[in-house]
Amino acid sequence: MRLYLYQRTPGSNFYIRGTDAESNKIFESTKTVHRPTAEAKRITREQELLQESVHGKKAVVTFDQAAASYLKNGGDPRFLGKFDEETGTFDGLTGKLSGMKLRTITQSKLDEVAAELLPNVQPETRNRQVYTPFVAVWNHAVGNEWADFRKWRRPKKPKGTRTFETRKKRVGSFPTTYDRAAKFVTAMSPANAIVMTILFYTGMRPIELFLMDSVQVQVPKRWIVLPSSKTGDPRGVPMHDFLVPLLSALVKRKDGPRLVRTWEGEPWTVVEGNGGQMKKGIANARSRTGIRDIAPYTARHTVSTQLVVNGVHEYIKDQILGHVVDDTSHDYVDIPKAKLIESINTLPTFPEWAAMPWMTDPLGWEHKRVLPLIAEKKAKLLKLA
Repeated sequence: MRLYLYQRTPGSNFYIRGTDAESNKIFESTKTVHRPTAEAKRITREQELLQESVHGKKAVVTFDQAAASYLKNGGDPRFLGKFDEETGTFDGLTGKLSGMKLRTITQSKLDEVAAELLPNVQPETRNRQVYTPFVAVWNHAVGNEWADFRKWRRPKKPKGTRTFETRKKRVGSFPTTYDRAAKFVTAMSPANAIVMTILFYTGMRPIELFLMDSVQVQVPKRWIVLPSSKTGDPRGVPMHDFLVPLLSALVKRKDGPRLVRTWEGEPWTVVEGNGGQMKKGIANARSRTGIRDIAPYTARHTVSTQLVVNGVHEYIKDQILGHVVDDTSHDYVDIPKAKLIESINTLPTFPEWAAMPWMTDPLGWEHKRVLPLIAEKKAKLLKLA
């Protein structure tokens, strides 16, 4: 199990070569041209192989190695950190735990890393962006017999009346009314307004819309098919009649599959927990209207709340939002459900919203940064003043 250094050409990085205890070939780059540093890495690797031969993989596998394997096998890369090809290192969660053997990671160490990465956030954010990806990598390691199963303690939401009164709600985590939504959306530039309109009349998650292709939209049937949702299951989404002019025009797009685009004609940013390319558009609409509690996810909460107010059965509402999936629905997502379409059509509409020019000609208007009608209204106000 002797390892040695190998250099392909003078001045190139050194490689570690040899075999392990089971005669498997070892060929790993040290990522350095400095012989003493490469030699130190060779010695460390030789010691790891020795430990592995005596105690097994659990004694030597590090978190970054487990994370790399997790990603190679189709794991979710969000929140694990980015890999720098030049330095050969990770940042983020994987960077914080890089080089640490799985068996040495404790609950207190995980809590410490979470606090360092996200010092001023709500518990649920820390849970989503640190603990959830960590546990996913850990469970992957358990499945490979690199670690023992453990139940990791996650941060809990504060409870009690005092906490409820003092805690600031995150924008987008509660509903608004449709009259306020109309005022807000009609003050947006076309590309942003198109996205928000579809969200307010389907209840879809923003990420589902950003990834949607035109072929998924069946306008005559008032039905949208999502091959995969947040739960991993396919589902059908009912379409409000209000969206028919807008979606009828969008599905005719010939410059690529994506249903909606930015004003630059590019696909929307798809990063959960990030404002992406809508951040500026939302900020501008808040400035124009004075409404500061609307964000893309507000639409989903608004649809849910309004359906309840309209007397729609809880189970129907959950089907519309994708909270529940029938055992048989996997095979019939292409078939529209009349009850869901009838229920989504109970959402209120407004003439001024329907009259916006991008509602009937979205392809002609989506590349405009600021809606001229808004500029005209401002000019009239200035003349009156």
